[in-house]
Formats: sequence, C-alpha cells, structure tokens
Amino acid sequence: MSTVWDSLDEGFFMFWQTLWALVLGFVLSGAVQAFVSRRAMVRTMGDHRPASIARASLFGMASSSCSYAASALGRSLFDRGADFTAAMVFMVASTNLVLELGLVMWLLLGWQFAVAEFIGGAIMIVLLSATLPRVARRELLERQRAQQREGSAADERVDPDIALLARLRDPVRRRAAARYALADLSMLRREIVIGFVVAGFLAVGVPTSVWTAVFVTGHGAWTTIENAVVGPVVAFASFVCSIGNVPLGAALWQRGVSFGGVIAFIFADLLSLPLVLIYRKLYGTRLTVRLVTVMWLAMSVAGLLTEVIMRSVGGVPGRPTHLIAPERFAWDHTTALNIVALAVFAFVFFTARRPQAADESAYSIDPVCGMQVEKAHAPATYRDGDVAIYFCSERCRDHYVKRLETVS
Repeated sequence: MSTVWDSLDEGFFMFWQTLWALVLGFVLSGAVQAFVSRRAMVRTMGDHRPASIARASLFGMASSSCSYAASALGRSLFDRGADFTAAMVFMVASTNLVLELGLVMWLLLGWQFAVAEFIGGAIMIVLLSATLPRVARRELLERQRAQQREGSAADERVDPDIALLARLRDPVRRRAAARYALADLSMLRREIVIGFVVAGFLAVGVPTSVWTAVFVTGHGAWTTIENAVVGPVVAFASFVCSIGNVPLGAALWQRGVSFGGVIAFIFADLLSLPLVLIYRKLYGTRLTVRLVTVMWLAMSVAGLLTEVIMRSVGGVPGRPTHLIAPERFAWDHTTALNIVALAVFAFVFFTARRPQAADESAYSIDPVCGMQVEKAHAPATYRDGDVAIYFCSERCRDHYVKRLETVS
C-alpha cells in the first residue's frame, strides 16, 4: 500500500506541476477555434514554407502548452485551415521550446540542458518540416483541399473576415470559446488521467535500474547513438507528460544515460502512449503511424546532433550526485500560476454553462466525444430523420452509427 500511495502522490505532483499549462493550453485551444477565422489561419500558417514554419514555431513558443493540450490545439489549428506540417511544428514548439521547460531543466539538470533544449528543438523542427510533407502528402492535401472547398462558401456567410478586436468583443464567440475549451478537455480527460496515474506508478514502482538497463552504456559512439534512438521509446512506455518527464530525465542522466539520450527522452513527451492514442482518435491509425515514426526519428536525430554540437564546444556537464525534484506543496511560482489557472478555469466553466442563446445555434456538441463543433465546418454529419447530428470527425460518426446499429 505504501508503494501505491507514493505512486499516486507522485502522479498528483506531476499533475500539479503542469496544471496551469493544462488550463492555458485548453483555453488557448478554445480561443483559437472561436476567434480565429479560417481564412486568417490559412494566410498565417496555410503552407509549410520557411516563413510559415517560422511563424508556427514562434506562435508555439508563445502558447506554452502541455503535451495533451498541445495535441488538441494542433488539431484545432489544422481544422481551422493551417497546413498539417505547420500545425505539427506548432505543437512541437509549444511543448519543447518554452521557457518553463527550460527553467525546470536548468534547475534539475543544469544550464547546459536548457541551452540544448533550444538547439535540439530547432533541429527537430527543421527535420519535421522537411519530412512530414513527403510522408503524409497525398491524403492530407486531398483532405485539406476538400475542407477548404466545403468551407469557402460557408466562410462568406458565417466566418467573415471580421477584425480580431470585433471578434473578441462578441459575447457569442466568448461563450463559444469557453465551450470549446471544456469540450476539448472532456474529449481528452480519460487520456490525461491515465497518463498521470501511470506515470506516477512507473516513476515510483519501477526502479531507475530498470530504465537504465534499456540503455547501452560505456561503448563510446555506439552508446550515444543507441541512447538517442531508445530515449523516445522509453518516453513512450513511461507515459510521462510535458515538464513531468524532466525529473525522470534527470534520474537517467545521473545513472549514465548519454546527453543526447536524455535530450531525446525529454523531447519525446509528445510520444507517450496516451498521446499516441489521442493522435489515433484525431487523425486515424494510418496517419498516426506515419506521424509517430517521423517524430521519433526527428527527436532521436535532434538528440544525437545536439550532443555532438554541445560536446564540440565543451557544453556537456558532469553528472550530478543528487537530484532536485519538487515533491511537496510550496509557495513558489508553480503554486501561484496554478491558483490563477484555477480561477481562470472557474470563469471559463461558468461562462460555458450559461444557457445557450438563440444566436448560438451555429454550434453543436459531438455526441460521441463531447467536442464542440461549428456546424458550418463540421467534418462529418449524420441525419436521423429530420435531425442533423454533427461530429468532429468521421471516426466519431462511424462510432455513433455502429452504436445505433447495435441498439437496433
């Protein structure tokens, strides 16, 4: 029972460390879906040319989302007209090129790792922007063209190019943003709970020696390569999320894992099993396999090249003799940010729970996953007699139809 309690305690404090980022990410996701017009998104991130990739990276750094919220926000950007590669770059930047991650790495691992975060993140973005368009070109371009064709006429009616300030002042859109945020959270709540609970059990119940047994040590260049390749695989199995994987990364560094292996492991917070299940829900199995493979290779190569660069300038630190990991409540910046985040969440919750007005009939709730859908841009619909039902994806519609067939 002691191990169970300690594991739940660890999982809770991983959640506590990232609570404010979770709230921020989902609120931003709701705001993007409610306030940003489809045509504006196409203009800003509508392709994967260098300028668009640079903008996606900067916007991602500014958004500072946790892994789960970033997955929802990346999907919302794509659905609003952003290029798929640009949306994925945004997602990577919002989890791996953010200030709070660098600060935690500085505290637990040293300033060298904080510098390596930005070097490796830039390398990873270059690799993703060069590879993803080739790997997922046909099906995504066809889907995106279809979405733009179907939405072009509706854009003129329900999504005009109104100034952003006017959109922010619109109470209907503000309530829609709150409902989008809660709907995204509802859609991903099971994966979030599973991720933190399992991460706590693996961090406490599984000795560090088990993790380090997976990595080759003491074999020179082979160690560097193998550790960088295996790092994302361990992240997949460990269920760690966002900043919560830095303490485990520090433990791996202390036990002899290579510099590049630790960097690749920390970058791979977007490849934990619950997130892969989310990608499958959002994009389908085929595309998820391609996306995960490309991200794994990009993270491994980025970790390897980052170690080469840091070693060439003498930037690889010595191994620590102890770890620094917050495992209790403290009156620090995390607590302050979480208090603010809880207040923001309460405001969003009560805003979303207000009765729906007649002028808000443009929105509907997916009956399968609970996600809010804008009717004019719903990816899938189903008619039950005279009633139209709107879905966030064809997958949810198919699930709904199968459920009806089972009941009948």
